[in-house]
Amino acid sequence: MSLLLRDQIVIISGAGRGLGAAIAAAFAREGAKVAINYRASRERAEVLAARLGDHAKAFQADIRDIEDTKRLVSDVTQHFGSPTTVVHNALADFSFNGDARSKLDALSWAEMAMQLETALQGALNLIQAARPAMAEPGFGRIITIGTNLFQNPVVPYHDYTAAKAALLSLTRTAAAELGPLGITVNMVSGGLLCTTDASGATPESVFDIIAANTPLRRVTTPEAAADAVVFFASPWARAVTGQNLIVDGGLVFG
Repeated sequence: MSLLLRDQIVIISGAGRGLGAAIAAAFAREGAKVAINYRASRERAEVLAARLGDHAKAFQADIRDIEDTKRLVSDVTQHFGSPTTVVHNALADFSFNGDARSKLDALSWAEMAMQLETALQGALNLIQAARPAMAEPGFGRIITIGTNLFQNPVVPYHDYTAAKAALLSLTRTAAAELGPLGITVNMVSGGLLCTTDASGATPESVFDIIAANTPLRRVTTPEAAADAVVFFASPWARAVTGQNLIVDGGLVFG
């Protein structure tokens, strides 16, 4: 079974800003119904929903909490119908500033846990909450957002990268278990995106270095990464699951 993008109902976590907002816009462009989840960015999420039109709506929920996540799925179902696709994009508060990052000798477990709660626990909650709606018709698309720092830790953001590595493992084990139900699970791993709130603290010189070292000679935009997310939900990816697609202009191969 495969659904056209225009027939899909998509929940995107952390979609009020940055990459999440670009993903929401990309799905809306293809005619999907888009649930813009936010935790605290209410105004930005509602402005985005208004811009995208009647097929988009903002929904508040903290996906680190399973009951809140179940409520999110219930609210979306009541408004749009049962979700067919979930994109786990939410990011714990984080700034890509290499000079200000926590070094190993000072990194606290609390910092690590904060990243894990959003990246890993958030993904688990979304999968558990959305699974019944996907299993019943035998169709579902789950897409997680990773990072190319896992393959190439050019700046050692220990907490962020470790959480995304754990998320990649969950992505692959979930793909193995959910495949017989008709649910695919894949990851899109961008590089440093130009520009989001999280990358706003990155010096311009770093963007220049990245661009110079990519075959395409440019830094990836949120819009380019968002299109790769849409691919995994599309009929063209119906035979693809358990994969990690690196979208960074060729900076990292593999």
